[in-house]
Amino acid sequence: MVSDSVTVAGIDCGTNSIRLKVARVHPDGRMDDVVPRMLRVVRLGQGVDRTHRFAPEALERTYAASREFAAVLAGCRIDGLRFVATSATRDADNRDEFEDGVESILGVRPEVISGTEEADLSFLAATGIVRRSELRPPYLVIDLGGGSTEMVMGGDGVASPSTKVSQAFSMDVGSVRMTERHLLSDPPTEDQIGSARRDVDEHIDEAFEHVEAARARSIIGVSGTVTTMAALALGLREYDHAAVDGRCIPLTTAFSVNDRFLRMTRAERATYKTIHPGRVDVVGGGALVWSRVLERVSQAALEDHGEAITSFMASEHGLLDGIVLDYGRRLLARTV
Repeated sequence: MVSDSVTVAGIDCGTNSIRLKVARVHPDGRMDDVVPRMLRVVRLGQGVDRTHRFAPEALERTYAASREFAAVLAGCRIDGLRFVATSATRDADNRDEFEDGVESILGVRPEVISGTEEADLSFLAATGIVRRSELRPPYLVIDLGGGSTEMVMGGDGVASPSTKVSQAFSMDVGSVRMTERHLLSDPPTEDQIGSARRDVDEHIDEAFEHVEAARARSIIGVSGTVTTMAALALGLREYDHAAVDGRCIPLTTAFSVNDRFLRMTRAERATYKTIHPGRVDVVGGGALVWSRVLERVSQAALEDHGEAITSFMASEHGLLDGIVLDYGRRLLARTV
């Protein structure tokens, strides 16, 4: 007998934030939220780029958020919980300590997934939920996190399905990593900005060896950095998920806004309610990465087929949605 639906919980623990989504997943891929999704900025990756270890205070912030999530889950009837950890945990030598702590609180052990699997899950959610009629395949999904940035290409819709991943690569660049590695002044100096750009470009060069981004006709951006910068580009005074999701942002506008917030002081950025307080100190680094990726991909597309990409679509549906959707589908398959 085929189940009508399953209720699953997913936790995405990244370098900067940890998120919880509890949803009812249906066989056709629809998801209905059971409780509002939750986000806590815990900065788990604090100093990991330099020390390759989790700081005690970063672990405690993450445990505190996990205890908060456990209290919410105690009031829900779920068929399963999947906890996924990404870039910072991949890099930390003391990840066993983190995994043991989370397991003691939530009863499940974190799965430290590869950058490739992270890319696959982000692509699944971004292409499965956004209004694809507004986009032309092949789609390039960019998931810009705190410690890594995933570049994922889908099929062209003719030779291979447009919603199926054809190529993916994970770059070790992100908002936290670039801020801690290069943007050390407040505001950053021109030398620091130049150093960060060269670092990002080297990683993009490597990514282009694995992902034929030049074939892309559409860019979909996911993650907190991308949606925050999209909200700022739209001129929103406060963050509004519905206003951002599925909106197309001209690249010229994105470049201007990204550069302006990169060069602001932290105090100036803090005056914008659109930016989550936990992102204020690192969103400039994320904006720098985002601009470089957009510019390089657009230029590559122009050189490849004579048509530059002039906008990107912002999606609220990234890795967390992919975790829940994929896990729900697997649980449904077991009921057949």
